[in-house]
Amino acid sequence: MIATAVLMLLPVVADAATPDKAADPVSASDMILGNPKAKVTVIEYGSVACPYCAQFNETVMQDIKAKYIATGKIAYVYRPMLTGVQTIAASGERIAECAGRNRYFSVIDAIMRGQHEYYAMGENDMLARPVLLRIARSVGIDEAAFGKCVTDPAAVKTLNTSYNRYLAAGITSTPSFFINGKPFDYKGGGIDEFDKAIADAQ
Repeated sequence: MIATAVLMLLPVVADAATPDKAADPVSASDMILGNPKAKVTVIEYGSVACPYCAQFNETVMQDIKAKYIATGKIAYVYRPMLTGVQTIAASGERIAECAGRNRYFSVIDAIMRGQHEYYAMGENDMLARPVLLRIARSVGIDEAAFGKCVTDPAAVKTLNTSYNRYLAAGITSTPSFFINGKPFDYKGGGIDEFDKAIADAQ
């Protein structure tokens, strides 16, 4: 089992209306890939413990990185939700944060790719700790630092606050996307859907 600080979560309203815009404007505190000054900003609300997010990360996200992020055509913002197994979602996000801004996205990617291991016996956190610890060690976080990282009360409180704010804004599923602040209804069709939406936003 993963030891984490207590998660204080608002109840998810199943029939919440689709928000008209992203919960918060992009700020310096956001984790951003690509060109921060690009005309198009894509925001993903995702979770390292969400199987749909992992599928998106392994497929479409790789195309987005090559076509739009590496070329500086977009700013890509990732905002953490606590969907899926919440202890994994919170611990995984904290490890990425503790790894530092330069390694944040590589850790998010590694944890999502690790789902096939820690969800091998179903969606619970019984197998997650060794996977998360291995990833943490790969970026220089030893076991003692791992424990402190995932249980840091102030950091977990900040994560809870953000998550509850996103829920209150109507963002209740992952992955959810916004392009230039407007909701983008991704239907799972691949990079083609993003191509059109990004082109329209330019």
